[in-house]
This record gives sequence, structure tokens and C-alpha cells, in this order.
Amino acid sequence: MQSLVRKLLAVGIGLTTHVLFLLGVGWMTVSLFFGVQTGLGRLHGAAAWLANGALALQFPLLHSALLSVRGRRLLARAVPFGLGADLSTTTYAAFASVQLLVTFGLWSPSGIVWWMPHGAWLGLSCAAYAASWALLGKAMSDAGLSVQTGSLGWTSVVRNRPPRFPAFFPERGLFRLCRQPVYLAFALTLWTGPWASPDRLLLAVPWTLYCVLGPGWKERRSLALYGERYRSYQRRVPYWMPSPGALARAVRAR
Repeated sequence: MQSLVRKLLAVGIGLTTHVLFLLGVGWMTVSLFFGVQTGLGRLHGAAAWLANGALALQFPLLHSALLSVRGRRLLARAVPFGLGADLSTTTYAAFASVQLLVTFGLWSPSGIVWWMPHGAWLGLSCAAYAASWALLGKAMSDAGLSVQTGSLGWTSVVRNRPPRFPAFFPERGLFRLCRQPVYLAFALTLWTGPWASPDRLLLAVPWTLYCVLGPGWKERRSLALYGERYRSYQRRVPYWMPSPGALARAVRAR
């Protein structure tokens, strides 16, 4: 009976996580397209800018905190019946999705739009924005969708086995071009939306800084786990921005 309860709880948390993920990413996609003007917040003036700044900062700060030793312990205690550790990838994805919903849902739009493209410029802007999201999807797939979306945790519980993380760091696909393609693609989504506004700038600057600086902690963890193999990977592949050499090697490897 307890095993059935554990499985049902895991499935419930997993499905809830995936719904939150779709809602969070969906709202982010629409909001960035329209220059972060779709929030439901009703603050104005200085209060709005302060509140929006806090919303912009909470995502990278909490996102990083949950990856720390203390954060992982918190995730391990977040679910009863001893499921916390096994469901850590699932609950982490759930927290991130809620953060996106909070950010874009509670944002107080300024109503100021600097630029709205028309005609050919609109087509080019939409194409660039769609390409950035396609790149993010490809990067997440190369990194392992089961980990990125949180499905690894709850599906492992249903199968009565501990989560099996990849034995080695990804080196295929976009990871042949740069070591942090997920963060690079995520940053591109922040800047390629057609509508330009001060709201999007307020959000994009700290989130892009997080995308550039945040993976440094991930790099240190990878060095501790994989040692010389990862150090060799660092020497071959650029950190964030693909180099001509990395592009040439990726083409030759195809």
C-alpha cells in the first residue's frame, strides 16, 4: 500500500510540475514577445520599478540557491514518504516553473514600448525569436530532457528504481560548440523578442548576467566530479560563445 501511495504521489507531483512548466514557459514566451507588457501587476511609478526589479532578481538568486548543498537538502525534505531525494529534479523544475509564473504574472507593465517592428522587420524579429527558442529546445534535449523538465525523478519512482543520472557530462550536439548552450540560448530568448521596452531591459540584464556567471558554479562541480576529462573538455570547447575552431570541429565531426 505504501508503495502505491508513493507512486501516486510521484505521478501527481510529476504531472503538476509539467503543467506548471508549460504554463511558466508559455507565459514567458508570450511576455517576452510583447516586451514584458502582459503582467497582471498594478503598481505604478517607483513602486512598480522596485517590485519588478525584485521579481527579476528572485529567479537567478533562488535558482542558484536551490543548487547549493543547503538547497539540495531543502529539496530532499520537500516531499514526504522519503521521496524528496528521488524527486529532487522534479521539485526543482516545479520551483523554477513557479518562479517564472510569479515573475511574468506579477510584473507591473510600464506601458512604455520603445520599438514595435512592422513589415519585414516584424518577420525578421519573429524569425530570430523563434530560432532562439528552437535553439533552447535543442540545447535542453542535448543536455537531457528528463533532467531539464524534471521527469527523471517521478518516472524513476514509478519504476521502483533510483534516478539514474548520466554517467558523464554531455558532449554531443550543441555541447560541441560551447560548454553552456542552455544558458546561451536562454539569454538569446531575452533579447530577440520583437517588442523592445524598458521592462524587458530590466529583466534581460540581470538574467543575462546570471546566464554568463551562473554556470561558473556548475563548471566547478563538473571539475570535482569528472576531473581531467572535464578539464580536457574545457580546453577544447569554449565556455559560452562558440569559436570558429569549435564550429569547424563540429562540422568535421558530422
